[in-house]
Amino acid sequence: MLKRLTKILSYRKQFVSLLVGVPSYDTYVTHMNVHHPEDPVKTRKEFFCEAQDERYNAKGGKVSRCC
Repeated sequence: MLKRLTKILSYRKQFVSLLVGVPSYDTYVTHMNVHHPEDPVKTRKEFFCEAQDERYNAKGGKVSRCC
């Protein structure tokens, strides 16, 4: 029962993160280790800052978000 509850809560956290546009650092690390083992992995802070920068900063003078 505890395993099932833990699994449900982890899915809930992932869902809410994707809903608000926060990519998963753990998924990124797994991807980098599997597909790009020779490349350095960003720290959690670097990853988050880059994701926020891509989402909210203007590109070419245009707003890159919906609101």
